[in-house]
Amino acid sequence: MTDLPIIHPARPGSRLRPIKAFRHFRNLIADKEDTEQVFHVTNYLRGKRYVTEAKQFLTSPTGMRLRKSGEYLPDILDDHDALRAMPAGSLAHAYVEFMQREGLSAAGLVAEQQSFAAKVPQYDDQLEWYGNRMRDTHDMFHILSGYGRDPLGELCLLAFSYAQNKSLGFLFIAWLGALEERKIAPKGTPILKAIREGQRNGKAAQKIGHQDIVSLLPLPLEEVRAKLGINSPDTYQAILKSYDSAGLDPNHLMAEACCA
Repeated sequence: MTDLPIIHPARPGSRLRPIKAFRHFRNLIADKEDTEQVFHVTNYLRGKRYVTEAKQFLTSPTGMRLRKSGEYLPDILDDHDALRAMPAGSLAHAYVEFMQREGLSAAGLVAEQQSFAAKVPQYDDQLEWYGNRMRDTHDMFHILSGYGRDPLGELCLLAFSYAQNKSLGFLFIAWLGALEERKIAPKGTPILKAIREGQRNGKAAQKIGHQDIVSLLPLPLEEVRAKLGINSPDTYQAILKSYDSAGLDPNHLMAEACCA
């Protein structure tokens, strides 16, 4: 049986379209829960380096094994009973706690991505599978990197993610979003330093999306972080503490900046 091509011959090249991306970025900062906008931005700003990263993983022994195994991460990650049966303090437990606290599900992110996918051409190739894997590991990035779902945490995570998979759309949102957050953050808050730290931490760590996630789930969370070389987001955490001391809600800052 012939395998899927890495890149379908009908798939267009990686031409950058920053104006279209910026329009969707404005929609995103107006409503950070409108995750579909992220897919639009990254679609218009994918870039050649992202494809190079994808090819390297797809042709690696781990990448080929995981793709051909047929494992479907959303089903595995949404089986919270099975994850809770794993050891206390494990990545699995941290994942369940995070998803339940935030009211999220892996299937929900799939549905959001499919809503976007219905509006753009789809191609039956390995690059499509790789993009889906990056989608399905997004919340693992949150848990392992230490960045929350507040606007600054999401921006820092996008900088971290860019360093991991070189999708220019992530870097675009991270830096423009940081400039928006600076409009409303207390004077002197090191917003840009936090973004740089996220990018630096992502570069220093092993690629989360390229790991055998299922094999990591039973391991202690801190052991997984150490194994992957993930550094603590100290600047981001210090900013959250300063917001708390000032009586500021980090979840409302970006919406205020957008409307300022």
